[in-house]
Amino acid sequence: MAEDLNIVSGTKEEQYQTLIPQIKGLLEGEADLIANLANIAAALKEQFGWLWVGFYIVKGEELVLGPFQGPVACTRIRKGKGVCGNSWAESKTLIVPDVAKFPGHIACSSLSKSEIVVPVFNNGNILGVLDVDSEELDQFDETDRKYLEEIVSMIKV
Repeated sequence: MAEDLNIVSGTKEEQYQTLIPQIKGLLEGEADLIANLANIAAALKEQFGWLWVGFYIVKGEELVLGPFQGPVACTRIRKGKGVCGNSWAESKTLIVPDVAKFPGHIACSSLSKSEIVVPVFNNGNILGVLDVDSEELDQFDETDRKYLEEIVSMIKV
């Protein structure tokens, strides 16, 4: 298991390509879901310096706050509410260039300007979502979608 990250500069794609093998190393041999979610959130926050990186876990009809890095966050989100709840309801990644323009956006932090939410699947069901917020408008794009979806696909229960 790797315990140090090699933080690199370069294009966004180069950063992801260097980070992904390191995340695989963090997950290798560790079966605990919470530990793995915590390390993924920390690795992404360390590499990219985004405002907030974390997971919400499906519990009944709500997403409940899981491991994260960043300011305090909303604890519970109902299905279909906000970006996270909509990603869960639609079973797809949502990229929001300006959260102020997203109908029903839940402002856990007034500093958040853009967001990407990626569903985490387990045997065809959604286990939870990876939520990433930035203080910059239009921070996330198809490169983020591609690599974040690859990263969450490594999560095993």
